[in-house]
This record gives sequence, structure tokens and C-alpha cells, in this order.
Amino acid sequence: MNERAVRPAVRGNSNDHVRRHNLSTILGLVHHGRGMSRSQLTQAMGLNRSTIAALVTELVDRDLVREEDAESTFQVGRPSPMVRPSSTPVGLALNPEIDAITLGVVGLGGEVLTTVRHSLTAPPTAEQAVEITAGMIESLQPALGSAHRITGIGVAVPGLVRERDGLVRLAPHLNWHDEPFAKMLQVATGVPVRAANDARLGGRAESAFGGGRGLRDMIYFNGSPSGIGGGIITGGSPLAGADGYAGELGHTMVNPYGMACHCGAVGCLETEVRRDRLLEVTGLGAEDAAGLATALTASSDAMVEAEVGRQLGYLGVALRNTINLLNPQLIVLGGFLADLMDADPSRLGNLGSNRPLAASRQSVDIRPAELGADLLMIGGAELAFESLIADPAAF
Repeated sequence: MNERAVRPAVRGNSNDHVRRHNLSTILGLVHHGRGMSRSQLTQAMGLNRSTIAALVTELVDRDLVREEDAESTFQVGRPSPMVRPSSTPVGLALNPEIDAITLGVVGLGGEVLTTVRHSLTAPPTAEQAVEITAGMIESLQPALGSAHRITGIGVAVPGLVRERDGLVRLAPHLNWHDEPFAKMLQVATGVPVRAANDARLGGRAESAFGGGRGLRDMIYFNGSPSGIGGGIITGGSPLAGADGYAGELGHTMVNPYGMACHCGAVGCLETEVRRDRLLEVTGLGAEDAAGLATALTASSDAMVEAEVGRQLGYLGVALRNTINLLNPQLIVLGGFLADLMDADPSRLGNLGSNRPLAASRQSVDIRPAELGADLLMIGGAELAFESLIADPAAF
């Protein structure tokens, strides 16, 4: 097991009245570590081996984890059994976008089991998105059968989402305003639903399971058909802000003489750095977006090179400001921003005239998202698993 995946946990307690807390701590460690040995759990929680054994047994009985023999080692003594996530609990992850609604089935440990995509010819209303999603979930039920139990639905929304109740305050490209989408979907499906900003969930996923594992300060930039968002991890925790709106990096100004943005400002990052322009200059349609990276790197067309250079320049401005302001260890680029970086990796490697303060630049790495296309599905499922991990005894 990758030791980077072992995160510090709240210390356990062997008293009976905190059993639920201890079960939650163990399940969280196993989930985010994608498996840990009993000895690692004992060390992480500071409890004795018999207490850990009893807690693990209860989680096994609830079909939340499974135990398996450890791989043989050259260490003296009996190898400690491995505790891994059970395949029974699954979370559903939903990403409504302007051109498609994507639904994923994700197991504990961040394993994406399947993904289905419903293509759209126009952005859906909130009501249409609920209806389509409910139908997609119903069609998945035979495949899930009795082998899996759905713990909840996590929605990755390209817009401002109020954290406490999942109200979509503004998703401009979808034209959603103050839509109680989480409540609507929960009524339609009978499954608990939580919603959050897509980029914030992407940052959470990359921090837990991707390139940000073990790092306390990282920033995720998400490039989607609906624009650019950000997820900020600081001090090991997601930065939410007062109502959950923190991280709107797509609305930082990068060009004071640029185009008007739908937010009312001028020259926002997401008006200057856009997937649709890249698709246009490469001759690709939205349905061919998966091939954007290849088309950009393979092209020798002057128009493509000029547009890539222009967008990388403005992205560099945003990265400089972010590095100077937040001093991260890692900046992760996801979605079409990863494709843009792949087209000219050296441009963002040194940032040229957009170079931030030398001391801050020395400590930060900039690279594409490790989780790739699965990132928002894993991030959405983190919302779906929150209640289960918080209180496994209630599952």
C-alpha cells in the first residue's frame, strides 16, 4: 500500500460510548487509504490490538470492510491482516453539464465501477435534469441488484451551491437560479442527495485519492464545458468559505481589456480560457472532446498554436496570482485544462513573464490531474459516502 495514502486520524478511544466514533475513524482510514493493515490501524488510532480487532469485526459484519491475508513479507512474526473496503456499499455521483448528464457508480475506496452518459442537445432545466437522472438510476438498478447498496447521491454542479442544503444559487451556463436541486432529486429518487460545486469536489477527490495524497496545501483547477472552477485544500482541509462558495478561480480577472463575463465583470479567466474555442480551432465537435488533447499536441496549424499560446498565457496569469496568494505545494489541472497543458508543458512549467514570487514558485508543482476522467465521479461520491463514514453503525 502507498504510505502517502495513510492520513493522520483523530485519535481513537476504547470506551464504549465512543464506539461509533471509532468505527467512523477506521472506516474513513480504510476508505481513503484503499486498505490498511490491522497493525497500521492500531498505530494510527492509538488503540490496543484487541479493540481494533473487535471494531474491524463489527465493520466486517456490517459488510462495510473485508479482511484478507496479508502478502508475505520478510518480517519476523505473523503478517497483519489487510482491511479493505467492501464492494457492497456504493455511492452515486452525478455531474449535470450543458451537453450531457453523467452518472457514476462508485465503491468505497474511490473505485469507479461504471459510468453512464446521457447526451443533450441543449442545457437541461433543473426539472429535466431530475427526470433524466431518475430514469438513469432506474435503468442501473438491475445491474446493481442485491450485490450493492446505494448510500446516497452526490451532485457535482458547475456553479455556486449553498453548502448547508444543496441549493444551486447560480449555475450560469445551465441557466439555473436558486434551484433546490438536491431536494428535488431526493424526492424523485428516494435516495439521500447532497450537492456541491464540481471543482471543489474535484479538488477533494484529487487530494484524497490522486496526486494530492499526503499534501496539506493544494489547488485544483477544473476546466469543463461550463467554464473554470477551483477547489482549494489548505492545511489539509477543503476551503469552503462562509456559504460554500470559495474557490471561484474562474472569475479571477486575467485580462482587464477582455470580454464581458456572464457574472458582470470583464476579462475573467473562464471567458479567456475556453474549451469551445479549442474545439473550434481543431475542428472538433463537443462529442469529440475526448480527443482534444491528441488534436492539440498533433496539430501544426498556426491558428491552433496561436490559440493554445493565448489561452496558456491567460492561464499563467491566474496561476501566478494563485501561487502568490495561497502558496500551495501543488496545483492540479483537470478537464480541458489538462489537455491545454499537455499541448505545451514547458509554458506552464516556467510561466515566463507571469512568473510568481521566486520563493513561492520554488515550492509548487503544476501537473495534470492524476484521476483523469474519473475525478468528478470520485468527488461526487465523497458526498454520497459522508453519512455512512460519519456513522457506520447506522448503515
